[in-house]
Amino acid sequence: MSKPVMGTKAMVVSPHYLASAAGARILERGGNAFDAAVAVSACLAVVYPHMTGLGGDSFWLSFHSEDGEVRAYNASGRSGSGASIDRYSGEAAIPTRGPRSAITVPGMVDGWCEVQGRYGRLPFAEVLQPAIEYATEGFPMSPDQQANTEAQQKVLEAEPLTAAVYLPGGRVAMAGERFVQADLAESMKLLAERGRDAFYKGSIAEEIVRYLQANGGLLTERDFAEHRGEWVKPLNSTYRGYDVFQVPPNSQGFVALMALNILENFDLKAMGHGSYSYYHTMIEALKLGFRDRNRYLTDPGFADIPLDRLLSREYAAELASSIDTGSASDLDSRPVGSDTAYAAVVDADGNSVSFIQSLYFEFGSGVVAGKTGILLQNRGSFFSLDPNHVNSLQPNKRTFHTLMPAMALKGGRPTHLFGTQGGEGQPQTQIALLTRMIDFGMNPQQAVDEPRWVWGRTWGAPTQELKIEGRLSEETAERLGEAGHLVRKLGDWEGIMGHAHAIAISEDGILSGGTDPRCDGAAIGW
Repeated sequence: MSKPVMGTKAMVVSPHYLASAAGARILERGGNAFDAAVAVSACLAVVYPHMTGLGGDSFWLSFHSEDGEVRAYNASGRSGSGASIDRYSGEAAIPTRGPRSAITVPGMVDGWCEVQGRYGRLPFAEVLQPAIEYATEGFPMSPDQQANTEAQQKVLEAEPLTAAVYLPGGRVAMAGERFVQADLAESMKLLAERGRDAFYKGSIAEEIVRYLQANGGLLTERDFAEHRGEWVKPLNSTYRGYDVFQVPPNSQGFVALMALNILENFDLKAMGHGSYSYYHTMIEALKLGFRDRNRYLTDPGFADIPLDRLLSREYAAELASSIDTGSASDLDSRPVGSDTAYAAVVDADGNSVSFIQSLYFEFGSGVVAGKTGILLQNRGSFFSLDPNHVNSLQPNKRTFHTLMPAMALKGGRPTHLFGTQGGEGQPQTQIALLTRMIDFGMNPQQAVDEPRWVWGRTWGAPTQELKIEGRLSEETAERLGEAGHLVRKLGDWEGIMGHAHAIAISEDGILSGGTDPRCDGAAIGW
Protein backbone atom coordinates (compact mmCIF):
# COMPACT_ATOMS: atom_id res chain seq x y z
CA MET A 1 0.00 0.00 0.00
CA SER A 2 1.19 3.49 -0.81
CA LYS A 3 1.81 6.22 1.73
CA PRO A 4 -0.21 9.42 1.99
CA VAL A 5 1.11 12.63 0.49
CA MET A 6 1.58 15.21 3.23
CA GLY A 7 1.92 18.97 3.39
CA THR A 8 1.63 21.98 5.66
CA LYS A 9 0.12 24.60 3.35
CA ALA A 10 -2.09 23.10 0.64
CA MET A 11 -3.33 19.85 -0.89
CA VAL A 12 -4.95 18.80 -4.16
CA VAL A 13 -6.41 15.34 -4.91
CA SER A 14 -8.07 14.23 -8.15
CA PRO A 15 -8.46 11.14 -10.35
CA HIS A 16 -5.96 12.40 -12.95
CA TYR A 17 -2.44 13.57 -12.18
CA LEU A 18 -2.57 16.30 -14.82
CA ALA A 19 -5.68 17.79 -13.23
CA SER A 20 -4.04 17.70 -9.80
CA ALA A 21 -1.00 19.43 -11.31
CA ALA A 22 -3.26 22.10 -12.83
CA GLY A 23 -4.72 22.84 -9.41
CA ALA A 24 -1.24 23.07 -7.87
CA ARG A 25 -0.13 25.36 -10.68
CA ILE A 26 -3.00 27.78 -10.00
CA LEU A 27 -2.28 27.82 -6.27
CA GLU A 28 1.38 28.58 -6.95
CA ARG A 29 0.29 31.55 -9.11
CA GLY A 30 -1.54 33.06 -6.15
CA GLY A 31 -4.96 31.54 -6.70
CA ASN A 32 -7.02 30.23 -3.82
CA ALA A 33 -8.87 26.93 -3.36
CA PHE A 34 -11.83 28.14 -5.45
CA ASP A 35 -9.58 29.07 -8.38
CA ALA A 36 -7.68 25.80 -8.09
CA ALA A 37 -10.83 23.69 -7.79
CA VAL A 38 -12.25 25.12 -11.00
CA ALA A 39 -8.89 24.63 -12.73
CA VAL A 40 -8.93 20.97 -11.64
CA SER A 41 -12.55 20.59 -12.73
CA ALA A 42 -11.90 22.14 -16.15
CA CYS A 43 -8.80 20.03 -16.62
CA LEU A 44 -10.72 16.85 -15.76
CA ALA A 45 -13.25 17.85 -18.42
CA VAL A 46 -10.41 17.57 -20.92
CA VAL A 47 -8.13 14.78 -19.68
CA TYR A 48 -10.86 12.49 -18.30
CA PRO A 49 -13.49 12.94 -21.03
CA HIS A 50 -15.07 9.52 -20.56
CA MET A 51 -16.10 10.56 -17.03
CA THR A 52 -16.84 14.28 -17.16
CA GLY A 53 -17.02 17.33 -19.36
CA LEU A 54 -18.57 20.70 -20.17
CA GLY A 55 -21.73 18.86 -21.19
CA GLY A 56 -22.29 17.47 -17.69
CA ASP A 57 -23.24 18.48 -14.15
CA SER A 58 -21.42 19.12 -10.88
CA PHE A 59 -22.00 19.69 -7.17
CA TRP A 60 -19.80 21.83 -4.91
CA LEU A 61 -19.30 21.88 -1.13
CA SER A 62 -16.97 24.55 0.23
CA PHE A 63 -15.62 25.88 3.51
CA HIS A 64 -14.81 29.59 3.60
CA SER A 65 -12.10 30.50 6.09
CA GLU A 66 -13.08 34.18 6.11
CA ASP A 67 -16.43 33.57 7.82
CA GLY A 68 -16.26 29.89 8.81
CA GLU A 69 -19.30 29.01 6.69
CA VAL A 70 -19.90 25.82 4.71
CA ARG A 71 -21.69 26.51 1.43
CA ALA A 72 -23.10 24.27 -1.29
CA TYR A 73 -23.71 24.92 -4.97
CA ASN A 74 -26.01 22.77 -7.06
CA ALA A 75 -24.74 22.94 -10.64
CA SER A 76 -27.06 20.30 -12.05
CA GLY A 77 -29.25 20.97 -15.04
CA ARG A 78 -33.00 20.82 -15.51
CA SER A 79 -34.93 19.01 -18.21
CA GLY A 80 -35.89 21.05 -21.23
CA SER A 81 -39.19 22.91 -21.40
CA GLY A 82 -40.33 20.48 -24.10
CA ALA A 83 -39.40 17.33 -22.17
CA SER A 84 -42.46 15.34 -21.18
CA ILE A 85 -43.64 11.76 -20.83
CA ASP A 86 -45.75 12.22 -23.96
CA ARG A 87 -42.60 12.83 -26.01
CA TYR A 88 -41.65 9.20 -25.30
CA SER A 89 -45.09 7.73 -25.88
CA GLY A 90 -44.95 3.99 -26.52
CA GLU A 91 -41.44 3.62 -25.05
CA ALA A 92 -40.72 1.79 -21.82
CA ALA A 93 -37.94 4.16 -20.82
CA ILE A 94 -35.99 7.20 -21.99
CA PRO A 95 -33.12 6.09 -24.25
CA THR A 96 -29.79 5.94 -22.45
CA ARG A 97 -27.75 7.02 -25.48
CA GLY A 98 -28.16 9.34 -28.42
CA PRO A 99 -29.66 12.83 -28.83
CA ARG A 100 -32.97 11.87 -27.17
CA SER A 101 -31.10 10.97 -23.96
CA ALA A 102 -29.54 14.46 -23.74
CA ILE A 103 -32.58 16.19 -22.26
CA THR A 104 -31.09 18.20 -19.37
CA VAL A 105 -29.17 21.46 -19.71
CA PRO A 106 -25.51 20.99 -18.71
CA GLY A 107 -24.85 22.74 -15.40
CA MET A 108 -21.07 22.40 -15.23
CA VAL A 109 -20.04 25.72 -16.77
CA ASP A 110 -22.51 27.63 -14.62
CA GLY A 111 -20.90 26.00 -11.58
CA TRP A 112 -17.42 27.12 -12.64
CA CYS A 113 -18.51 30.69 -13.24
CA GLU A 114 -20.44 30.94 -10.00
CA VAL A 115 -17.90 29.31 -7.65
CA GLN A 116 -14.80 30.91 -9.15
CA GLY A 117 -16.47 34.17 -10.14
CA ARG A 118 -17.81 34.77 -6.65
CA TYR A 119 -14.90 33.53 -4.52
CA GLY A 120 -11.80 33.19 -6.71
CA ARG A 121 -8.91 35.66 -7.01
CA LEU A 122 -7.60 35.13 -10.53
CA PRO A 123 -9.08 35.98 -13.92
CA PHE A 124 -11.36 33.21 -15.21
CA ALA A 125 -9.29 32.86 -18.37
CA GLU A 126 -6.15 32.14 -16.32
CA VAL A 127 -7.94 29.45 -14.36
CA LEU A 128 -9.05 27.73 -17.59
CA GLN A 129 -5.62 28.00 -19.23
CA PRO A 130 -4.22 24.57 -18.19
CA ALA A 131 -7.32 22.83 -19.55
CA ILE A 132 -7.20 24.83 -22.78
CA GLU A 133 -3.54 23.89 -23.27
CA TYR A 134 -4.29 20.16 -22.85
CA ALA A 135 -7.22 20.35 -25.26
CA THR A 136 -5.19 22.30 -27.84
CA GLU A 137 -1.82 20.59 -27.62
CA GLY A 138 -3.00 17.19 -26.42
CA PHE A 139 -2.06 15.03 -23.46
CA PRO A 140 -1.00 11.40 -22.96
CA MET A 141 -4.20 9.33 -23.01
CA SER A 142 -4.71 7.60 -19.67
CA PRO A 143 -5.06 3.82 -19.26
CA ASP A 144 -8.54 4.44 -17.83
CA GLN A 145 -9.66 6.34 -20.93
CA GLN A 146 -8.28 3.63 -23.19
CA ALA A 147 -10.09 0.90 -21.24
CA ASN A 148 -13.38 2.81 -21.31
CA THR A 149 -13.00 3.59 -25.01
CA GLU A 150 -12.51 -0.09 -25.76
CA ALA A 151 -15.55 -1.00 -23.66
CA GLN A 152 -17.76 1.66 -25.30
CA GLN A 153 -16.43 1.54 -28.84
CA LYS A 154 -19.83 0.70 -30.37
CA VAL A 155 -21.46 3.63 -28.54
CA LEU A 156 -18.78 5.98 -29.87
CA GLU A 157 -19.05 4.61 -33.42
CA ALA A 158 -22.82 5.27 -33.46
CA GLU A 159 -22.31 9.07 -33.73
CA PRO A 160 -19.91 10.19 -36.51
CA LEU A 161 -18.86 13.40 -34.74
CA THR A 162 -18.21 11.46 -31.54
CA ALA A 163 -16.21 8.82 -33.38
CA ALA A 164 -14.12 11.51 -35.05
CA VAL A 165 -12.97 12.76 -31.64
CA TYR A 166 -12.74 9.62 -29.52
CA LEU A 167 -11.77 7.09 -32.19
CA PRO A 168 -9.17 9.10 -34.15
CA GLY A 169 -8.39 7.38 -37.42
CA GLY A 170 -11.22 4.94 -36.74
CA ARG A 171 -9.42 3.14 -33.93
CA VAL A 172 -9.00 3.12 -30.17
CA ALA A 173 -6.01 5.24 -29.23
CA MET A 174 -3.58 3.59 -26.86
CA ALA A 175 -2.59 4.79 -23.41
CA GLY A 176 0.32 7.20 -23.72
CA GLU A 177 -0.64 8.44 -27.19
CA ARG A 178 -1.20 12.19 -27.60
CA PHE A 179 -4.94 12.92 -27.53
CA VAL A 180 -6.06 16.26 -28.99
CA GLN A 181 -9.55 17.84 -28.84
CA ALA A 182 -9.35 20.82 -31.20
CA ASP A 183 -13.05 21.73 -31.29
CA LEU A 184 -13.33 21.50 -27.51
CA ALA A 185 -10.28 23.78 -27.23
CA GLU A 186 -12.01 26.42 -29.36
CA SER A 187 -15.15 26.24 -27.20
CA MET A 188 -13.06 26.64 -24.06
CA LYS A 189 -11.16 29.60 -25.53
CA LEU A 190 -14.49 31.25 -26.30
CA LEU A 191 -15.66 30.57 -22.76
CA ALA A 192 -12.44 32.04 -21.32
CA GLU A 193 -12.84 35.17 -23.46
CA ARG A 194 -16.58 35.81 -23.05
CA GLY A 195 -17.53 34.01 -19.84
CA ARG A 196 -20.73 32.24 -18.89
CA ASP A 197 -22.90 33.83 -21.58
CA ALA A 198 -20.81 32.24 -24.32
CA PHE A 199 -22.06 28.87 -23.18
CA TYR A 200 -25.66 29.62 -22.21
CA LYS A 201 -26.63 32.55 -24.44
CA GLY A 202 -24.05 32.63 -27.22
CA SER A 203 -22.70 30.60 -30.08
CA ILE A 204 -21.95 27.48 -28.02
CA ALA A 205 -25.59 27.11 -26.94
CA GLU A 206 -26.73 27.87 -30.50
CA GLU A 207 -24.56 25.12 -31.97
CA ILE A 208 -25.51 22.53 -29.32
CA VAL A 209 -29.21 23.20 -29.86
CA ARG A 210 -28.89 23.27 -33.65
CA TYR A 211 -27.28 19.85 -33.65
CA LEU A 212 -29.70 18.31 -31.14
CA GLN A 213 -32.81 19.58 -32.89
CA ALA A 214 -31.53 18.37 -36.25
CA ASN A 215 -31.20 14.92 -34.71
CA GLY A 216 -34.41 14.58 -32.69
CA GLY A 217 -33.26 16.27 -29.48
CA LEU A 218 -35.50 18.33 -27.18
CA LEU A 219 -33.42 21.17 -25.74
CA THR A 220 -33.91 24.74 -26.96
CA GLU A 221 -31.88 27.94 -26.84
CA ARG A 222 -34.35 29.27 -24.29
CA ASP A 223 -33.65 26.25 -22.04
CA PHE A 224 -29.97 27.20 -22.04
CA ALA A 225 -30.57 30.92 -21.61
CA GLU A 226 -32.84 30.39 -18.60
CA HIS A 227 -30.57 27.92 -16.79
CA ARG A 228 -29.21 28.90 -13.38
CA GLY A 229 -27.65 26.79 -10.66
CA GLU A 230 -28.35 27.47 -7.00
CA TRP A 231 -26.51 28.21 -3.79
CA VAL A 232 -28.26 25.90 -1.33
CA LYS A 233 -28.00 25.24 2.38
CA PRO A 234 -25.94 22.11 2.96
CA LEU A 235 -27.31 19.23 4.99
CA ASN A 236 -25.39 18.21 8.06
CA SER A 237 -25.41 15.71 10.89
CA THR A 238 -22.89 14.62 13.50
CA TYR A 239 -20.82 11.45 13.75
CA ARG A 240 -18.56 10.69 16.75
CA GLY A 241 -18.23 14.43 17.46
CA TYR A 242 -17.64 15.49 13.85
CA ASP A 243 -20.01 17.66 11.82
CA VAL A 244 -20.56 15.96 8.47
CA PHE A 245 -21.89 17.95 5.49
CA GLN A 246 -23.56 16.91 2.26
CA VAL A 247 -25.32 18.68 -0.61
CA PRO A 248 -29.14 18.51 -0.29
CA PRO A 249 -31.54 16.92 -2.83
CA ASN A 250 -31.70 16.43 -5.73
CA SER A 251 -28.37 14.88 -4.57
CA GLN A 252 -28.46 11.54 -2.76
CA GLY A 253 -26.09 12.91 -0.09
CA PHE A 254 -28.63 12.47 2.71
CA VAL A 255 -28.25 8.68 2.34
CA ALA A 256 -24.73 8.91 3.80
CA LEU A 257 -25.94 11.05 6.71
CA MET A 258 -28.74 8.56 7.40
CA ALA A 259 -26.24 5.70 7.43
CA LEU A 260 -23.90 7.54 9.81
CA ASN A 261 -26.80 8.29 12.14
CA ILE A 262 -27.65 4.58 12.17
CA LEU A 263 -24.02 3.54 12.67
CA GLU A 264 -23.68 5.74 15.76
CA ASN A 265 -25.85 3.13 17.48
CA PHE A 266 -23.09 0.52 16.98
CA ASP A 267 -19.52 0.16 18.24
CA LEU A 268 -17.68 -0.38 14.98
CA LYS A 269 -14.29 -0.30 16.66
CA ALA A 270 -15.26 -3.21 18.89
CA MET A 271 -16.45 -5.16 15.84
CA GLY A 272 -13.01 -4.80 14.25
CA HIS A 273 -12.24 -3.43 10.81
CA GLY A 274 -12.63 -6.03 8.10
CA SER A 275 -14.80 -8.29 10.21
CA TYR A 276 -18.13 -9.78 9.13
CA SER A 277 -19.95 -7.59 11.66
CA TYR A 278 -18.32 -4.42 10.33
CA TYR A 279 -19.21 -5.08 6.71
CA HIS A 280 -22.69 -6.47 7.40
CA THR A 281 -23.68 -3.57 9.65
CA MET A 282 -22.39 -0.98 7.17
CA ILE A 283 -24.18 -2.59 4.24
CA GLU A 284 -27.47 -2.97 6.09
CA ALA A 285 -27.38 0.63 7.35
CA LEU A 286 -26.84 1.88 3.81
CA LYS A 287 -29.62 -0.31 2.40
CA LEU A 288 -32.04 1.29 4.84
CA GLY A 289 -30.97 4.69 3.54
CA PHE A 290 -31.38 3.51 -0.07
CA ARG A 291 -34.92 2.37 0.70
CA ASP A 292 -35.93 5.91 1.66
CA ARG A 293 -33.89 7.45 -1.12
CA ASN A 294 -35.73 5.36 -3.70
CA ARG A 295 -39.03 6.43 -2.18
CA TYR A 296 -38.39 10.18 -2.00
CA LEU A 297 -35.45 11.46 -4.03
CA THR A 298 -36.15 13.86 -6.89
CA ASP A 299 -36.15 17.61 -7.50
CA PRO A 300 -37.38 19.11 -4.18
CA GLY A 301 -39.23 21.74 -6.17
CA PHE A 302 -41.60 19.01 -7.35
CA ALA A 303 -42.08 16.89 -4.22
CA ASP A 304 -41.82 17.08 -0.45
CA ILE A 305 -38.79 15.20 0.89
CA PRO A 306 -39.16 14.69 4.69
CA LEU A 307 -35.50 15.37 5.52
CA ASP A 308 -36.17 16.39 9.12
CA ARG A 309 -37.62 12.96 9.84
CA LEU A 310 -35.13 11.04 7.71
CA LEU A 311 -32.18 12.66 9.49
CA SER A 312 -33.62 12.54 13.00
CA ARG A 313 -31.88 10.57 15.75
CA GLU A 314 -35.17 8.92 16.68
CA TYR A 315 -35.61 7.55 13.18
CA ALA A 316 -31.97 6.41 13.08
CA ALA A 317 -32.43 4.48 16.34
CA GLU A 318 -35.58 2.87 14.93
CA LEU A 319 -33.76 1.82 11.79
CA ALA A 320 -30.73 0.58 13.74
CA SER A 321 -32.96 -1.66 15.85
CA SER A 322 -34.36 -3.24 12.67
CA ILE A 323 -30.96 -4.54 11.52
CA ASP A 324 -30.68 -8.30 11.92
CA THR A 325 -27.06 -9.00 12.85
CA GLY A 326 -27.18 -12.42 11.22
CA SER A 327 -29.29 -11.90 8.11
CA ALA A 328 -29.26 -9.66 5.03
CA SER A 329 -32.39 -7.61 4.34
CA ASP A 330 -34.15 -7.67 0.99
CA LEU A 331 -34.23 -4.51 -1.11
CA ASP A 332 -34.61 -3.93 -4.83
CA SER A 333 -32.94 -0.98 -6.53
CA ARG A 334 -32.83 0.36 -10.07
CA PRO A 335 -29.39 0.41 -11.73
CA VAL A 336 -27.75 3.83 -11.88
CA GLY A 337 -24.77 5.18 -13.83
CA SER A 338 -21.45 5.23 -12.04
CA ASP A 339 -18.95 7.20 -14.08
CA THR A 340 -17.92 10.34 -12.29
CA ALA A 341 -14.89 12.35 -11.14
CA TYR A 342 -14.39 13.54 -7.54
CA ALA A 343 -11.68 15.97 -6.44
CA ALA A 344 -10.81 18.25 -3.51
CA VAL A 345 -8.57 21.24 -2.76
CA VAL A 346 -7.40 22.92 0.46
CA ASP A 347 -5.38 26.15 0.34
CA ALA A 348 -2.99 27.87 2.75
CA ASP A 349 -5.77 30.01 4.21
CA GLY A 350 -7.87 26.96 5.06
CA ASN A 351 -10.41 27.43 2.26
CA SER A 352 -11.58 23.95 1.29
CA VAL A 353 -13.53 22.72 -1.74
CA SER A 354 -14.99 19.23 -2.16
CA PHE A 355 -16.61 18.71 -5.56
CA ILE A 356 -17.81 16.09 -8.00
CA GLN A 357 -18.82 16.08 -11.66
CA SER A 358 -20.14 13.66 -14.24
CA LEU A 359 -21.62 12.84 -17.64
CA TYR A 360 -23.61 9.99 -15.95
CA PHE A 361 -22.64 6.98 -18.16
CA GLU A 362 -19.19 6.50 -19.68
CA PHE A 363 -19.07 9.14 -22.44
CA GLY A 364 -22.55 10.32 -21.36
CA SER A 365 -25.10 10.33 -24.17
CA GLY A 366 -22.38 9.47 -26.67
CA VAL A 367 -23.24 12.69 -28.54
CA VAL A 368 -20.66 15.34 -29.39
CA ALA A 369 -22.80 18.40 -30.16
CA GLY A 370 -21.89 19.71 -33.60
CA LYS A 371 -18.71 21.75 -33.91
CA THR A 372 -18.43 22.45 -30.17
CA GLY A 373 -16.43 19.32 -29.31
CA ILE A 374 -18.63 19.07 -26.20
CA LEU A 375 -19.86 15.62 -25.19
CA LEU A 376 -23.36 15.83 -23.68
CA GLN A 377 -24.55 14.02 -20.57
CA ASN A 378 -27.40 11.51 -20.46
CA ARG A 379 -28.34 12.23 -16.82
CA GLY A 380 -31.97 12.89 -17.79
CA SER A 381 -32.37 9.30 -18.95
CA PHE A 382 -32.85 8.38 -15.28
CA PHE A 383 -36.22 10.14 -15.19
CA SER A 384 -39.13 7.73 -15.00
CA LEU A 385 -41.88 7.61 -17.64
CA ASP A 386 -44.35 6.49 -14.98
CA PRO A 387 -46.40 9.62 -14.15
CA ASN A 388 -46.93 8.35 -10.61
CA HIS A 389 -43.22 7.88 -9.90
CA VAL A 390 -41.61 10.50 -7.65
CA ASN A 391 -38.88 11.04 -10.25
CA SER A 392 -41.23 11.19 -13.24
CA LEU A 393 -40.17 13.25 -16.25
CA GLN A 394 -41.60 16.76 -16.28
CA PRO A 395 -40.45 19.98 -17.97
CA ASN A 396 -37.82 22.12 -16.19
CA LYS A 397 -37.15 19.49 -13.52
CA ARG A 398 -33.92 18.21 -12.01
CA THR A 399 -33.60 14.45 -11.80
CA PHE A 400 -32.54 12.16 -8.94
CA HIS A 401 -28.75 12.70 -8.79
CA THR A 402 -26.09 10.35 -7.45
CA LEU A 403 -23.37 13.04 -7.16
CA MET A 404 -22.49 13.82 -3.54
CA PRO A 405 -19.27 15.56 -2.38
CA ALA A 406 -18.65 15.37 1.37
CA MET A 407 -16.84 17.27 4.09
CA ALA A 408 -16.39 16.83 7.86
CA LEU A 409 -15.56 19.53 10.41
CA LYS A 410 -14.61 19.53 14.06
CA GLY A 411 -14.55 22.66 16.20
CA GLY A 412 -15.68 24.65 13.19
CA ARG A 413 -12.68 23.70 11.01
CA PRO A 414 -12.47 21.15 8.19
CA THR A 415 -10.93 17.81 9.11
CA HIS A 416 -11.87 15.61 6.14
CA LEU A 417 -12.80 16.16 2.50
CA PHE A 418 -13.81 12.95 0.75
CA GLY A 419 -15.78 11.47 -2.11
CA THR A 420 -15.75 8.98 -4.92
CA GLN A 421 -16.91 8.01 -8.36
CA GLY A 422 -19.45 5.20 -8.38
CA GLY A 423 -23.19 5.98 -8.60
CA GLU A 424 -24.84 3.68 -6.08
CA GLY A 425 -21.38 3.07 -4.62
CA GLN A 426 -20.83 6.71 -3.64
CA PRO A 427 -22.51 6.63 -0.20
CA GLN A 428 -21.11 3.14 0.39
CA THR A 429 -17.51 4.15 -0.25
CA GLN A 430 -17.91 7.48 1.56
CA ILE A 431 -19.06 5.68 4.72
CA ALA A 432 -16.18 3.23 4.40
CA LEU A 433 -13.69 6.09 4.10
CA LEU A 434 -15.04 8.13 7.00
CA THR A 435 -15.40 5.23 9.45
CA ARG A 436 -11.90 4.05 8.59
CA MET A 437 -10.47 7.50 9.25
CA ILE A 438 -12.54 8.33 12.36
CA ASP A 439 -13.28 4.98 14.02
CA PHE A 440 -10.06 3.22 13.09
CA GLY A 441 -7.58 6.10 12.83
CA MET A 442 -6.47 5.39 9.27
CA ASN A 443 -4.81 8.03 7.13
CA PRO A 444 -6.58 8.95 3.87
CA GLN A 445 -4.41 6.74 1.68
CA GLN A 446 -4.91 3.69 3.87
CA ALA A 447 -8.66 4.33 4.03
CA VAL A 448 -8.79 4.46 0.23
CA ASP A 449 -6.54 1.41 -0.22
CA GLU A 450 -8.38 -1.01 2.08
CA PRO A 451 -10.60 -3.61 0.35
CA ARG A 452 -13.96 -2.24 -0.71
CA TRP A 453 -17.41 -3.47 -1.53
CA VAL A 454 -20.33 -2.23 -3.58
CA TRP A 455 -23.90 -3.47 -3.16
CA GLY A 456 -26.61 -3.03 -5.76
CA ARG A 457 -27.81 -3.92 -9.20
CA THR A 458 -25.65 -3.08 -12.20
CA TRP A 459 -26.90 -2.72 -15.78
CA GLY A 460 -28.20 -6.06 -17.11
CA ALA A 461 -27.69 -7.89 -13.80
CA PRO A 462 -30.67 -9.98 -12.60
CA THR A 463 -29.83 -9.76 -8.89
CA GLN A 464 -28.67 -7.32 -6.21
CA GLU A 465 -25.10 -8.52 -5.83
CA LEU A 466 -22.68 -7.66 -3.07
CA LYS A 467 -19.43 -7.27 -4.98
CA ILE A 468 -16.31 -7.50 -2.84
CA GLU A 469 -12.65 -7.20 -3.68
CA GLY A 470 -10.54 -10.33 -3.55
CA ARG A 471 -8.36 -9.01 -0.73
CA LEU A 472 -11.26 -9.22 1.72
CA SER A 473 -10.70 -12.24 4.00
CA GLU A 474 -12.20 -15.58 3.01
CA GLU A 475 -13.81 -15.94 6.45
CA THR A 476 -15.62 -12.59 6.15
CA ALA A 477 -16.75 -13.37 2.60
CA GLU A 478 -18.12 -16.75 3.64
CA ARG A 479 -20.03 -15.32 6.60
CA LEU A 480 -21.55 -12.60 4.44
CA GLY A 481 -22.75 -15.29 2.05
CA GLU A 482 -24.18 -17.36 4.89
CA ALA A 483 -26.12 -14.28 6.07
CA GLY A 484 -27.89 -14.09 2.71
CA HIS A 485 -25.79 -11.52 0.86
CA LEU A 486 -25.36 -12.49 -2.81
CA VAL A 487 -21.59 -12.30 -2.63
CA ARG A 488 -19.52 -12.04 -5.79
CA LYS A 489 -15.79 -11.94 -5.22
CA LEU A 490 -13.87 -9.90 -7.79
CA GLY A 491 -10.20 -9.09 -8.33
CA ASP A 492 -8.02 -7.46 -5.71
CA TRP A 493 -8.31 -3.93 -7.18
CA GLU A 494 -11.52 -3.38 -9.11
CA GLY A 495 -12.51 -0.22 -10.98
CA ILE A 496 -16.18 -0.90 -10.28
CA MET A 497 -15.47 0.05 -6.67
CA GLY A 498 -15.03 3.64 -7.85
CA HIS A 499 -12.20 6.15 -7.70
CA ALA A 500 -12.10 7.53 -4.16
CA HIS A 501 -9.97 10.39 -2.84
CA ALA A 502 -9.64 12.09 0.53
CA ILE A 503 -7.84 14.86 2.38
CA ALA A 504 -7.41 14.88 6.16
CA ILE A 505 -6.34 17.92 8.18
CA SER A 506 -4.89 17.38 11.64
CA GLU A 507 -5.40 19.65 14.66
CA ASP A 508 -2.00 21.25 14.05
CA GLY A 509 -2.72 21.85 10.36
CA ILE A 510 -0.85 18.97 8.74
CA LEU A 511 -2.58 17.91 5.52
CA SER A 512 -2.65 14.29 4.29
CA GLY A 513 -3.93 13.33 0.87
CA GLY A 514 -4.92 9.96 -0.53
CA THR A 515 -5.85 9.05 -4.12
CA ASP A 516 -7.23 5.82 -5.50
CA PRO A 517 -4.78 3.33 -7.02
CA ARG A 518 -7.73 2.14 -9.13
CA CYS A 519 -7.41 5.28 -11.31
CA ASP A 520 -4.82 7.66 -12.75
CA GLY A 521 -4.89 10.20 -9.92
CA ALA A 522 -2.40 12.04 -7.78
CA ALA A 523 -2.27 13.89 -4.50
CA ILE A 524 -0.05 16.99 -4.51
CA GLY A 525 0.78 18.70 -1.24
CA TRP A 526 3.31 21.24 -0.03
